[in-house]
Amino acid sequence: MDTQLRSSAADMGARAPLSAGRQALALAPALAAMSYPFWLRAFHAVGPQWPLAALPLLAAFAMPLVAALLWLRAARMAPGSVFELRARRLALLGVAAPPLFVFCAFLLGVLGRPISEPLAWVAAWLAAGLWAWAAPRRAEPVTAPPADMTARAAHGVVAAMVLAFIGFHLVNHLFGLLGPQAHAAVMKAGRGVYRMPAVEAMLVALLLLQLCLGAWLAWRWSRLRMDVYRAVQVMTGVYLGFFLLTHMNSALVSARALRGIETDWAWASGAPQGLLLDAWNIRLLPHYALGVFCVLAHLCCGLRSVLLAHGWRAASVDRGWMAGLIAAAAVSMLVVAGLCGLRLPRA
Repeated sequence: MDTQLRSSAADMGARAPLSAGRQALALAPALAAMSYPFWLRAFHAVGPQWPLAALPLLAAFAMPLVAALLWLRAARMAPGSVFELRARRLALLGVAAPPLFVFCAFLLGVLGRPISEPLAWVAAWLAAGLWAWAAPRRAEPVTAPPADMTARAAHGVVAAMVLAFIGFHLVNHLFGLLGPQAHAAVMKAGRGVYRMPAVEAMLVALLLLQLCLGAWLAWRWSRLRMDVYRAVQVMTGVYLGFFLLTHMNSALVSARALRGIETDWAWASGAPQGLLLDAWNIRLLPHYALGVFCVLAHLCCGLRSVLLAHGWRAASVDRGWMAGLIAAAAVSMLVVAGLCGLRLPRA
């Protein structure tokens, strides 16, 4: 991977200028993100008419996936202009549309809702699209920074330190498949440790440090040509960063500090209406689903790099990486299914 870092600068500017069609395609992530909340609204407008209601919900999930595909396509080559660089970063931002939409609601609430949520959302993405579109098109080398081994090592160390909490949190949500009581029992045992003031403060500090390190690395990597494994790692890391920031804000600030709400199963599942039947809560469905997937997929990408650095066979590691992504998708579906009301029979 470090070879990519050293060689990307030589590849920049080597391609022909982008055609008008490809330049317009660079705005697709912003357009997809703009439409995201309207697909969620369409899901409720259709009502409980399955499978017809599933179509707008699937379309909502597809919007960040459009940005993901454009990012994966662009990441194969180094950017040859400032416009291409901004287009890549716009695609990464578009991947994170679900957590950004959740945070948008909180921000507007704090500000007293000076404008409507759809207007604020569309205006923000219009500004992001114009930022990308206004960039110079002329072919010029985009400086590629050297590998920041210190930041990468620190990012891995902090990840190892918070891994136990993340793992417990995901397992705790899987217990929701057995019912709110099972989830509450496991949560109570865990909170005896991570709700201790010193432990909670340290955990929050480590997560914020991890977000800063991840943002720094993603910003640098976004300038570089990379293979699909690194591209997936950067993409899931960007989503994960916005997801964790939004989730911590929702739990620590919005729920506990401002409204005094207990962040239990009822809070997470949007009770009593639930995630599916409430017009506001539906935004949490893709937010959670893609969040769980990106947490596990990002860890799989990091583990792949570690195993390759320790001499494991690339073919075996790559198969394990693919199996890890499939497992991440399965865990994501189970967690969300539990939040939506699925219950497994007890023995």
